Amino acid sequence: MTAATDAGAQAPAAGPVVRDDLTAEQYHADRTSISSSGLRALLAPGCPAQFKYDRDNPRPPKREFDLGHAAHKLVLGEGPEFRVIDFPDYKKTAAQNLREEAYALGLVPLLAKEHEQVQAMADAIRQHPIAGPLFTPGTGRAELSLYWTDRETGVRCRVRPDWLKEMPGLALGVDYKTITKAAPETVSRAIRDHSYHQQDAFYVDGIWAALAPEDVRFVFVFQSKTAPYLITVRELTQQDRDIGRARNERALRIYADCERTGIWPDWTGPVTEIPQIGMPAWDTIRQAEEYLG
Repeated sequence: MTAATDAGAQAPAAGPVVRDDLTAEQYHADRTSISSSGLRALLAPGCPAQFKYDRDNPRPPKREFDLGHAAHKLVLGEGPEFRVIDFPDYKKTAAQNLREEAYALGLVPLLAKEHEQVQAMADAIRQHPIAGPLFTPGTGRAELSLYWTDRETGVRCRVRPDWLKEMPGLALGVDYKTITKAAPETVSRAIRDHSYHQQDAFYVDGIWAALAPEDVRFVFVFQSKTAPYLITVRELTQQDRDIGRARNERALRIYADCERTGIWPDWTGPVTEIPQIGMPAWDTIRQAEEYLG
């Protein structure tokens, strides 16, 4: 295992590498490896063509992510700094200009009320009986960049756990996510909708590969973005993790093939006949029962 020190260098395409000197921008700009979000984008409802376009044409900052970035900064102690915009909203041109200036400087803009909100969210995390001890300062490391090479495809891979606690006999990865509502039912749907079971499996495998611990566990900390900022801490079921790992294996093969051939297909791929399409399976069954008897 190697710890690189040159902050501007890419991780070498060789053995496992652990880096604590990369900014989030440097990590996400890496084109020599594939991340969890990249693998998820390769599979439906995404496709390789869309993944490649998005990778080659990075999007500007999305305001919807500002609150989460700021909460991460306060909870983890790592991430972009934020700038408080002393306006009630962004209706006025002056407020909009300050927001764009913050983005240009690599800062996260927050309205005054949003600054109070993320402070309250961080306080709720610290007071939570499970999440609080997980994120105790000094007990783990935030946003380490871990690199390894997938044995089956030869693809260089990377993960960046929000928080990593290395204890005797155990490496514990923690992922902190802000969500509209942290009710377990909502969290369950979010795992499905955002393929967090793929992220879980990929991060577990990356921690194994890069750090070679005796054991690995990975937990999610979901927090509501509305008061009282309730928190749900969960560990994924093994079956869902196995499904996520199988999805990753397929996505890695797709990525390897695309890189090898230079062909990045859309949802249809190369066909000579126009494919058929229907409603989602459940709707077809329901309407067939109702109307076709």
